[in-house]
Amino acid sequence: MERILDRFLRYVGVDTQSNEESESQPSTAKQLNLLRMLRDELEALGVQATLDEFGYVMATIPSNINSTIPAIGFIAHVDTAPDASGADIKPQIINEYDGGEIELKGVPGLSLKPSEFPEMLHYVGETLITTDGTTLLGADDKAGVAEIMDAVQYMVEHPDFKHGEIKIGFTPDEEIGRGVVKFDVPRFGADYAYTMDGGEIGELEFENFNAASAKIHIQGRNVHPGYAKGKMKNAILVGMELNSLLPVEQRPEYTEGYEGFFHLIGFSGSVEEADITYIIRDHDRQKFEEKKKTVLDCCGFINLKYGQGTANPVVKDQYYNMREQVEPHYQVVEKAVKAMEKAGIKPKIQPIRGGTDGANLSFKGLPCPNIFAGGLNFHGKMEFVPLRSMEKASEVILNIISLYAEG
Repeated sequence: MERILDRFLRYVGVDTQSNEESESQPSTAKQLNLLRMLRDELEALGVQATLDEFGYVMATIPSNINSTIPAIGFIAHVDTAPDASGADIKPQIINEYDGGEIELKGVPGLSLKPSEFPEMLHYVGETLITTDGTTLLGADDKAGVAEIMDAVQYMVEHPDFKHGEIKIGFTPDEEIGRGVVKFDVPRFGADYAYTMDGGEIGELEFENFNAASAKIHIQGRNVHPGYAKGKMKNAILVGMELNSLLPVEQRPEYTEGYEGFFHLIGFSGSVEEADITYIIRDHDRQKFEEKKKTVLDCCGFINLKYGQGTANPVVKDQYYNMREQVEPHYQVVEKAVKAMEKAGIKPKIQPIRGGTDGANLSFKGLPCPNIFAGGLNFHGKMEFVPLRSMEKASEVILNIISLYAEG
């Protein structure tokens, strides 16, 4: 049986970065390299698997028990975030971590420091996988992919392990909010599912942000600076002014728990025109709607001050809080809690300060809580994952399956 570490390292070696600017599905062809690999690995294990035109791998492991129980799915995404490079990843393996700084050898002077990331100290004595400082790692969500495949291999190699019908799904483009836009839930065939896409060991989530994007085009007026008085309208400065109208205390760096935010993620332009991009998040639907209105009101103020057509906003909803869809089927959460406890893990039920494919799947009729994949510091060069956390996540998958098989 392939070790989960070796499997994970193989997967992060494949560049699967998604691209928000692309209109194709999947957004980048290179994601298909890993998706094809996963389909082929499943088939090599004797598991019927397909890869469709939209980049969805779906597979079925038939039930080996007589009783009728729900079909359970496990889902992970293959793409890595556009925030940092996912190409030519050089993982570092830190055996028996001693609690000190970890030098990221690809960038002189860069290191993972417990003084900055105190959660590192939770994993003293364990094996950690880090980046070398030049790329992200890809534990989001290739740790989840490896955990699911590890559990599949266990079931195939242990035919005495009792289970109902199991559904496996791997998706592209989760990081750009399009992971399951064309996911065919009836074809997938699960009654309930779990995304393996959470963070630290023990995390269990069934509520997430309501999410929207806001793209604002600022139309300025460029005039020779020597003769600009009363004529020039500097789009860069207007964009900065617009940003200053949003509440400072509702930026990500000042919020936690259930507090939402406005997050400026892009600003580019010139005197003539500029473009600003935000993501808007809140767990509370009413506050979410108020936040979107605030952005539009700020643009309205800019247009009153500088003339209609100066600020041109486009606000689009991305996903909604899955709690209202999952809570009526709360047994799926209870099963995950028991599965973690059975693995010796203390469950930490908390809201996701983000989103997963499970949010949109829940609104498509497939209740889908999110379980830890084990990684930390996602989307950047400081990303790392403890090996034990991945091993325990695979164990939790098998425990969930056993609990459903027991009725």
